[in-house]
Formats: sequence, structure tokens, C-alpha cells
Amino acid sequence: LYAATEEINNTGFGRIFPAPSSNDKMETEEEDDEIPSEFISRRDLEKNRLSKEEMEKFSVFKNYEPGDPNCRIYVKNLAKQVQEKDLKFIFGRYVDFQSEVERNMFDIRLMKEGRMKGQAFIGLPNEKAAAKALKEANGYVLFEKPMVVQFARSARPKQDASEGKRKK
Repeated sequence: LYAATEEINNTGFGRIFPAPSSNDKMETEEEDDEIPSEFISRRDLEKNRLSKEEMEKFSVFKNYEPGDPNCRIYVKNLAKQVQEKDLKFIFGRYVDFQSEVERNMFDIRLMKEGRMKGQAFIGLPNEKAAAKALKEANGYVLFEKPMVVQFARSARPKQDASEGKRKK
């Protein structure tokens, strides 16, 4: 009887009894890439995120527009040492890894060379997850550079693009 309930509850094991003394154990576990619990905590995300005022000092946020909500987000201003695992660590928290569908929709494309260097596209399971990720991760400082997180523009050319944008 107990084994069955244990299996159901094993997804969030460390959260129920916060034991402040046991954080030496936690550090060793974070090495393993496959544990869903090793994504960034909301606290760390908030702690290392620029405030609105700080963002205004960076030119990369100058004309910041989140874009039209969809399930893909676009991240720019990434430091050169950023790797896919760093992005997985941050954005993986918006994916339910118990669900095969969500797992398969989670997709990270990090550009490492050419003029797209320092940019990434991240596919999330749905628009709600993407909106949450955008809100919480925009301005997060990764390797001393604040990430700029926006909704990705769709690959389809928009009909009104010629009128709207080009007039200078």
C-alpha cells in the first residue's frame, strides 16, 4: 500500500519538509541533468533578475517589445559561454517533464555562430508557459549578461509588414 502512494508523490520530494541543514546533499544532485527537480528555483530567478529600473539602463532593453504571445520564445543578449543546458536549467521549469507531449514540445535552439550568435529560440508546450517564462526570465542575468526574452515572431511573413514597419 505504501509503495504505491510513494510512487505517485515522488515528483516533489524535497518540497514538503524544508530541512535547512541538508543543503550539502542538494549540491551534489544538481550535477545530474535528468532530474526534473534541478531546474532553477523561482527565488534564484528573481534574485538574479534586473529590476525594471536597472533594465532601463541597458541599451538592449531600450525598445523592448514582448511581441505577440505564442508558444515559442526568443532570447537574445546571451553570453558566449551560455550552453543549451543553461537554458534548459532556466526554461525547463515551465515544462511538465512527466508529460511526454510537453517534453517533446520543449525545444532549445541556441545559435553559436554567425550573426545569430548569442540568440536562442525556445519552444514551450503552450502559450501560457511561454508567457510565464517571458515574464519571469526577461532580464535574468546569466554569465553577467541580462537575457532579453521576447515572444518569437512567427516564420510566416505577415501581410501588413510592408506598410507597418518600413515607413521611416
